[in-house]
Amino acid sequence: MIYFDNSATTKPNDAVLETYTKVASNYFANPSSLHRFGAKSKELLDASRKQIATMLGVLSEEIIFTSGGSEGNNLAIKGLAYSYKNRGNHIITSRIEHPSVRMVMEELESNGFRVTYLQVNKNGVIDLEELKAALTKETILISIMGVNNEVGSIQPLQEIGETIANQEHTFFHVDFVQGIGKVPLEIGQMAIDLLTFSGHKFHALRGTGVLFKKKNVHLHPEILGGGQEMGYRSGTENLAGGVALAKALRLALENKQNTSELIEIRDYLLSEIAYMPDMTVHTKKSVAAPHIICFSAKGHRGEVLVHALEKEDIYISTTSACSSKQKLASSTLKAMGVTDEEATGAVRVSLSYENRLSEAKIFIQKLQEIIENLNKVVK
Repeated sequence: MIYFDNSATTKPNDAVLETYTKVASNYFANPSSLHRFGAKSKELLDASRKQIATMLGVLSEEIIFTSGGSEGNNLAIKGLAYSYKNRGNHIITSRIEHPSVRMVMEELESNGFRVTYLQVNKNGVIDLEELKAALTKETILISIMGVNNEVGSIQPLQEIGETIANQEHTFFHVDFVQGIGKVPLEIGQMAIDLLTFSGHKFHALRGTGVLFKKKNVHLHPEILGGGQEMGYRSGTENLAGGVALAKALRLALENKQNTSELIEIRDYLLSEIAYMPDMTVHTKKSVAAPHIICFSAKGHRGEVLVHALEKEDIYISTTSACSSKQKLASSTLKAMGVTDEEATGAVRVSLSYENRLSEAKIFIQKLQEIIENLNKVVK
């Protein structure tokens, strides 16, 4: 099997699974319990929180465990909007955000907030001048995806932070689900107030994630109850998931030394696909993460390619896995100026550090054969 759908989800690392099983078996007490067994579980949870904070260069109290990227984005955006609505009702985001951001913005608009959606260029990157022009005294939040999940475009996070550095009333949220472990980011040295990532994107388990929140930022909680996670996310803590997440993050950050191999595979695929007739590559490698490639084959729908490759035991996706079953033209690609036909036919290859160049060569061979056979049928 060749698995090139790692932006949808990754295979859990064996060492991470081992850690999860060990903790779930031996530290199953509720961390909120008063007895000694519960206290031991609480100590382990706090140690994992501290470990994650140290790896990110932030404070332990700035780490909130969540169930993943969607919950983290909801908590960050709605939590901040409702907490600071007395300061202003204006929010800025982009046209190419994940549904867990885009749909939250739509809900906020229906509740009296005003949202500005920044355009992107043909490479999927926002215009900083448009951002500056959109800022007002009512702007309380900017929410921008660090790495786009469909084409891999990287936004100028450093420059965005510098743009609002002197605006104390404006906060900056980054959906970094696709960037963690793949794209370098010094959170502590950037003007980022909130940042989201999800464990199952870097070989941890589903149902685990983190929201980084600067200690001076206040959020209205989405889930009320027992007051866990410093009151921001009630519910019995997923201790084993949190410990396993810390382990996976350490391994992912250690793997960054293998980025050159990942880039080699990505560049090989980009070159070979671009060389094939009637192919359009939507990923611009000069502004993209090292693991995502998006392209279209003229005259063929994306799901046709996905299922044809599946028969060869090769797995890719049609752009975002969250919306792939809807069979709609990618809103990200349309925002980049791609035609409806190409946007509907787009597919995504997403790599992990476990992939090898030999797999990429087999993929290209099979893709060429599939396209040739499909073209014969069309003719």
